[in-house]
Amino acid sequence: MEKGAEILVRTCAGVRDGEIVVIVTDEARLRIARAIEVAARAAGGETTIVNSPLRKIDSQEPATPVAAAMKQAHVLFLPVTLALSHTHATREAIAAGARVVSMSAFTERMMRSGGLFTDFHARRPLCDGIAARLSAAAAVRVTNPAGSELAFSVQGREGNSHACIVEGPGVTAVPNIEANIAPLEGTTEGVLVADGSIPYYGVGVLQQPVHFAISEGFVRSIEGGEQAAFLRDLLAAQDDRWVYNIAQFAIGLNPDCRDFTGEMLNDEGVNGTIHIGIGTSSNLGGTVQAKTHFDAIIRSPSVWLDDEAIIRGGEILVDV
Repeated sequence: MEKGAEILVRTCAGVRDGEIVVIVTDEARLRIARAIEVAARAAGGETTIVNSPLRKIDSQEPATPVAAAMKQAHVLFLPVTLALSHTHATREAIAAGARVVSMSAFTERMMRSGGLFTDFHARRPLCDGIAARLSAAAAVRVTNPAGSELAFSVQGREGNSHACIVEGPGVTAVPNIEANIAPLEGTTEGVLVADGSIPYYGVGVLQQPVHFAISEGFVRSIEGGEQAAFLRDLLAAQDDRWVYNIAQFAIGLNPDCRDFTGEMLNDEGVNGTIHIGIGTSSNLGGTVQAKTHFDAIIRSPSVWLDDEAIIRGGEILVDV
């Protein structure tokens, strides 16, 4: 895993001599954390691994000592089983100046092959360009052959470019190159038919499509097979209306994430797909902090920004 760790440290995070590097992990990802530790120390980082107690659900806040360590970092790597990126702790670390590399549910396979080994610098102009188009747009419409028909406003919201390179205070997830934006709360209407993956909570690659009926910015029903029933019950158990908030629209842009595997940061980056984030939006430019956040990914989308098609049947039409 040495080459993968070197990419993370030198290309993605740009670790410099003397910087404080904190790696938050858990027992299941400890081998990955140790590979990053070796690479970060070779780059001159003053590096510490924090072995976090396993939390119950994605986006649950970490233990207080873990959050305190996160705030001390110049560079923060998060190879954890359950996502930490949509938490107060991560937001506070960024506010204190941290460059954050999110690696939720990262696997040793992902350290050795696949999307981590793409040319992030070469892909960055496309990611930046699409994020700028999202910032300039007023409305977004999404369809796909499975039956999605979704529309929402992004008026006044800023698009985010995550090309897996973080050069100042902020966060990027690796290797899912993506451009994203937070829809205006209360504006999303229609039906989302996820037919790719929901790589959270152990759901993974979808065996049957999951139908989300959406109105006034909230998921109102979730229908499908056993995976849909599991997700429906899990969200109901949170007893938090905001876990149904439509939080994110994102376009996957990594040409070396070629198909769905159930690995979160592979699936979200599959080139030419889109995912809709549900739950917390406050780390994306929205206003909602929910008990959790997850993404539902669709195949072969068509996407319009205002009246301009930027994706048709999964083919990206944007030139930069």
